[in-house]
Amino acid sequence: MSEVKFSKEHEWITVEGDVATIGITKHATEMLGDIVFAELPEKGSSVEKDGTAGVVESTKAASDVYTPVSGEVVDTNQAIVDDPAKINEDPEGSAWFFKLKLKDSLEMDSLMNKEEYDKFAKESAS
Repeated sequence: MSEVKFSKEHEWITVEGDVATIGITKHATEMLGDIVFAELPEKGSSVEKDGTAGVVESTKAASDVYTPVSGEVVDTNQAIVDDPAKINEDPEGSAWFFKLKLKDSLEMDSLMNKEEYDKFAKESAS
C-alpha cells in the first residue's frame, strides 16, 4: 500500500500502480457530523485536479467532494451510497469514494503527508 496523502479540501488518496483511491478524511466527517447522503462521480467520467467529484450531505450541511488529482473514474463505492453512515464509521478505510486512473502522477507532489495534514487540520479548525 502506498503512502496516504491529503488535500486541503480534506480528501485522502492512496495510489497503487496507476490507480488512485480517494475518500474524505476522519477530520472532514467530524466537521460534517452524521452523513446521510453521498453522490459519486460516474464510472468512465474524467475529473480534473481540485474539481468537484461528488457530494456528501450530513445532518449539518452539504459539502462538495473534490479530487486531489486528475484522471478517469474507474470504480465507485456503491456501499456508501446505499448506506452513507458507513462514511462516519470508517472514513479513511472501507468508506472510500472512488478510484481513478491517474492522468499525471506528478500531481501527487502537491499533496500533504499525514503529519502536514494533521497540522493543517488542527490550524484550520481553530
